Amino acid sequence: MNDLIDIAGISPETFAAILDLSEADAGKPLAGKGVALLFQKPSARTRNSMEMAVVQLGGHPIYIQKDEVGLGTRESVEDVARTLACYHSVIAARVNDHALLTGMAAATDTPVLNMLSDTAHPLQALADLLTVRQLLGRLEGVKIAYVGDANNVARSLAEGCALTGAELAVASPEGYGFSGDEVARIGGGLRQLVDPAEAVESADIVYTDVWVSMGQDDETAVRQKAFSAYQVNRALMAACPRAYFLHCLPAIRGQEVAAEVIDGPQSAVWRQAENRMHTARGALAWMVGSGR
Repeated sequence: MNDLIDIAGISPETFAAILDLSEADAGKPLAGKGVALLFQKPSARTRNSMEMAVVQLGGHPIYIQKDEVGLGTRESVEDVARTLACYHSVIAARVNDHALLTGMAAATDTPVLNMLSDTAHPLQALADLLTVRQLLGRLEGVKIAYVGDANNVARSLAEGCALTGAELAVASPEGYGFSGDEVARIGGGLRQLVDPAEAVESADIVYTDVWVSMGQDDETAVRQKAFSAYQVNRALMAACPRAYFLHCLPAIRGQEVAAEVIDGPQSAVWRQAENRMHTARGALAWMVGSGR
């Protein structure tokens, strides 16, 4: 089964193969085939990158909004997956609850791709680490500092770093970081810290994400207060003047990142955004058997 539901579920060899396919001519393995793109949560980057990746592989993407299927309400998750498998070679879904993806994968032999869940964002991690490899020429031993919430993006990034030998230091306010058990589960060079200055010391890459993610609007005031000392700004970047800056986007200038950083010479966020398409293509190619 060639599902891609989280980074922890694949091997280092598979991760490397997907990155390589992302920069290679994978041919047209989806010629004449459909790919279901099911969105419970909207996204500009995910929809555009996935649709173009499917087209580049010769396939036909079908964009499906949440109200068209009523996932888990109008129809069971399993029946939705079985129905989509009648028409498509890959089922890709962007969901609120990670368990919906595992339910889909259990119900059908058609490969299932996670376009985002509450606990994982594997396509983002692939784009992140492809960008790092392009910028620095390697992943082994690269030092990445992640400043902010230990969320789904941070988790998949940490799992990718563990597979590739990159070192990740995560700086989060108390109560917003990875637990000791999760740090031990992920392993590799993962460190959970509180102090952003400690995290960025000698960093090659500095990464952040929004303080308030989609669906957390009722926590806005509490989160803005908790993360107020975690802005990636010129003073923080001065501790690692040769580091590149990454952000999964969308960004809120003046909150998690200062405008002079995301729009400045150290920023590689637009290369990172473009790589969402390339790694989506690599992931899809791997899922349908290219390069194996």
